[in-house]
Amino acid sequence: MFKFLTPKSIKPPFARYSHGVEVPAGKRLVLCSGQVAITVDDQIPEDAGAQAELCFRNIAAVLGEAGLGLQDIVRINAYVTDRVHLRPYMDVRDRLFSSPAPASTLMIVSGFARPEFKVEVEAIAAG
Repeated sequence: MFKFLTPKSIKPPFARYSHGVEVPAGKRLVLCSGQVAITVDDQIPEDAGAQAELCFRNIAAVLGEAGLGLQDIVRINAYVTDRVHLRPYMDVRDRLFSSPAPASTLMIVSGFARPEFKVEVEAIAAG
């Protein structure tokens, strides 16, 4: 379905992601807004790993509305508020996405709309 692009002319990915993903013609794209770790009843986990889990659970719900799932994600943009949150986020991402994994960017940012949030994840899926 997707063609995962890892050119030999550039350094291989140093984590579980692909440098690029080609989506074949005729596929629908679904773009998910950044999801933060908040439940329907306004609960926010303290732990960055638990927040990452909830972000991806929320993305799965958005994709489900379009008849897609996490396996259809071709691009992830993720943001954490501190370097110490990188590993918990990547552990969740690596467990949810096998190799070859989606194209991905992970950035450290100064904060989000509410100070309780440590992780935000947005995604693009194709199906």
